[in-house]
Amino acid sequence: MPVVRAGGVSLAYDEYGAGEPVVMVTGTGAPGRMWRTHQVPALTAAGHRVITLDNRGIPPSDPCPDDFTLDAMAGDVARLIEQLDVGPCRVVGYSLGAIAVQELLLARPDLVRQAVLMATAARADALTEAMTAADLELGDAATRLPPRFSAYVKALQNLSPRTLNDDERLQDWLAVFELASPDPTAFRGQLGLQLIPDRRAAYRRISRPCLVIGFQDDLVVRPHLSREVAAAIPGARYTEIPGCGHYGYLENPAAVNSAIIEFFNHDRQAVNSRSRIAHLDGLVGPAGVRLA
Repeated sequence: MPVVRAGGVSLAYDEYGAGEPVVMVTGTGAPGRMWRTHQVPALTAAGHRVITLDNRGIPPSDPCPDDFTLDAMAGDVARLIEQLDVGPCRVVGYSLGAIAVQELLLARPDLVRQAVLMATAARADALTEAMTAADLELGDAATRLPPRFSAYVKALQNLSPRTLNDDERLQDWLAVFELASPDPTAFRGQLGLQLIPDRRAAYRRISRPCLVIGFQDDLVVRPHLSREVAAAIPGARYTEIPGCGHYGYLENPAAVNSAIIEFFNHDRQAVNSRSRIAHLDGLVGPAGVRLA
């Protein structure tokens, strides 16, 4: 896995495919390889160079310092884009990663062409605060839950009733959760970054085209919180994927990938249309007389 070093920070990343670049930012405690099974193949097939990032706290990227902040996380994404010289590019963020991308859109809009914000929020509500406090307590206890118990809790939190009621699919998910149960002490610095004040007024200054994706059965970031983000960002589009929990991009990747690619293609079509208009403006005079 290649590593870039900028501003004294080492960040690990992976690259796939060729074409217009897309940088993908995961949520709390998740490695960049989470995108590899479903989103990377779809986006590379659609003609994109996909760059996945391991946020600080996810080895082999640097550990999170004690004073790690959301602004620092957004700054890491900016560092990667600058070091790879891919800006302005498309950026996809999920959960905490989406909140970091929202701050990137405010701090460094010059680095972003379009943004997709999945399972995101503009504020921390009471349930978010309660869940975060519990996660911080667990992280501070420096203990790991038994893998089977951790898998069961993660399934209830992150999967839709449709998946929970499908015995065969659920068994597959539980097996994955048991094997991939992360150590919360490793990404302790990421915990709590989602405890943001109400940022809706600030998000009205976002100037780049955004697609916000919510998941109908999401219990971690309820979809009304994502709708608030879309309502705050001027011109943002919102789509809600039915029958999905917080892990909607893995539960129904076809619908998620289709929404992302359609959004990117809409931008391509708009650019092509503007190019054609500019070309015609150069060929046709004000009275409709052709100049060349």
